[in-house]
Amino acid sequence: MLDVCLLGTAGMMPLPHRYLTSLMTRYNGSSLLIDCGEGTQVAVKKAGWSFHPVDTICFTHYHADHISGLPGMLLTMGNAERKEPLTLIGPKGLQRVVTALRVIAPELPFEIQYMELTEPEQVFRLHGYKITAFLVKHNVPCYGYTVEIERQGRFCVEQAQQLDIPKHYWGVLQNGQTVTWEGSTYTPDMVMGPARRGLKLTYCTDTRPAQLLVKNASGSDLLICEGMYAEPEKLAKAKQYKHMTFYEAAQVAKEAKVKEMWLTHFSPSLVRAEDYMPKVRGIFPNAHLGKDGKMLELNFQDD
Repeated sequence: MLDVCLLGTAGMMPLPHRYLTSLMTRYNGSSLLIDCGEGTQVAVKKAGWSFHPVDTICFTHYHADHISGLPGMLLTMGNAERKEPLTLIGPKGLQRVVTALRVIAPELPFEIQYMELTEPEQVFRLHGYKITAFLVKHNVPCYGYTVEIERQGRFCVEQAQQLDIPKHYWGVLQNGQTVTWEGSTYTPDMVMGPARRGLKLTYCTDTRPAQLLVKNASGSDLLICEGMYAEPEKLAKAKQYKHMTFYEAAQVAKEAKVKEMWLTHFSPSLVRAEDYMPKVRGIFPNAHLGKDGKMLELNFQDD
């Protein structure tokens, strides 16, 4: 099970009913944050979630509306007596940017580990998450993220019995380790079925439509995608400032064949967003407006 909470949906500036960009997930006791705009701490509290299990924070890019909440977040974690290391992932320059922000949060009781993105696509495995960062098309280096919970195949009891593997080694093989017993070597693939479908979430803001976005979002259970502008006449502005319209985001969802899409990162000038959704759903039917605090529980299929 993967819990998803869209903490903030505003772009550029916070509004009374919208905090700046941030997403939080929870899996197996570990939480992951993507972006940390102004108001993220308040949004976490309103959602009833906690800062304490946050082990990883990913940044799409270093515009203020995506990272301005970080110093306060770090101080809160420190004041809560966090001791465990915190991993930060982001485009090149991550450590320099965070060090500058930490002028107002200089002393922390925990270590910060930096993982800077230097390739168009990079994969990390942390705390049960498979995190794929992929480069998109903004006016500064910017990445989207796909978060996956992989699921191994079923353990084949009959096969283990045919091979005469003692039961106390079954769990070892299920955990991916090789066993040597009485001169024979047994590997996990000898008793494990093919990998089953896991869970897949893709999050992307501040971009024009991009092939790497379609590729990495392919088959996602949920795509959270920016829709900065809804008004059709603002397409030229979207192209100028390297953002997407509602309709372009819907086309991405359609091409990627995702199960569901939430729009986010709305322009401060956008009003009556729901009025534009019938046309959006004409492109991709399972499209929804993101709202601060919107949650979803993604569950494994029974197969």
